[in-house]
Amino acid sequence: MEGVDSRVLVIYTGGTIGSVQDLDSGGLVPIDFSEIHNHVPELEQPGRTIEAASFEPPIDSSNVGPEHWILLSSIIKDRYEEFDGFVILHGTDTLAYTASALSFMLEGLRKPIILTGSQLPIGLPRTDGRENLLAAVEIATASRFGVPIIQEVVVYFGSSLFRGNRTHKESAESMQAIISPNLPPLAEAGVDIIYNHGSMFKDPIEDFGVWDRLESRVAWLPLFPGQTMDIIRRVTEWPDLKGLVLSTFGSGNAPSNAELKAVLGEANERGVVMVNVSQCGHGSVHPERYATAHLLRDCGVISGGDMTTEAALTKLMVSLGRGWKGEEMRHAILSNLRGELTHFSSLS
Repeated sequence: MEGVDSRVLVIYTGGTIGSVQDLDSGGLVPIDFSEIHNHVPELEQPGRTIEAASFEPPIDSSNVGPEHWILLSSIIKDRYEEFDGFVILHGTDTLAYTASALSFMLEGLRKPIILTGSQLPIGLPRTDGRENLLAAVEIATASRFGVPIIQEVVVYFGSSLFRGNRTHKESAESMQAIISPNLPPLAEAGVDIIYNHGSMFKDPIEDFGVWDRLESRVAWLPLFPGQTMDIIRRVTEWPDLKGLVLSTFGSGNAPSNAELKAVLGEANERGVVMVNVSQCGHGSVHPERYATAHLLRDCGVISGGDMTTEAALTKLMVSLGRGWKGEEMRHAILSNLRGELTHFSSLS
């Protein structure tokens, strides 16, 4: 922590941030992260030790899947006692999925897990990667009264620190590519890094642990006007389907369609866990507000509150992997396990 020797493990998974321009060809080539200090000498600070690890080979974030989340959780578990904080360098396309998944896989955290990336390679003059990396490492060592300020999975991007399971990639062009639509930043970096201490999450679970069994037999089904029931049937009648995230209109509304009700009711009877999230970038599901939302509630679809799609999918994968069923599963989805919910329905 600040003022004493602190150790940070930087884990490079792949992505734009880990590239430099080759002097001969002019093209972009991956850097050797064991020599990260040569590319970002500012990482060298008194009283701070940076160790680097890398996926071999590094992967494009479009190829990220549950096996990579399990690998990251394993690295953190194995080296949890060695380091004061962890920084994960990740491609931006699926960064929000990885941050969300890790938040549910890692419980009892008392150390920061910070994901970051960049829109431009770290070897280019206008890169945002250098600032993102330096700020993430600084946050990973920040303490207050001798205790880490961050004790959860977070994302640092574009001068803002966000709760990991609240993030979403909004832009492929902007340097502010990652947003948190339903929760303000946990910190803002200007001349100083200003923390919103009242918004930090601390897991009530005391002991650190990892849940690394994920159920991948889940689906995401956005609804749209004119959608044929054949599409919905093909998804819900997949024999191996274990979980379904429905992306609905407004505050959780769906067409008042008797056939839709029958299809979803059949899936519910087969034990498929269904979660309702809004297609809106900002806002929450309110199943009590409109009659068009009652249909889903009556079919056993669980309100996802203001969870992002990324959070709902990964929470479902981890929860199913833990073997939760019935009322226990419903309680888990409705519960604010890792700060992923602001507005959530009564558990009654």
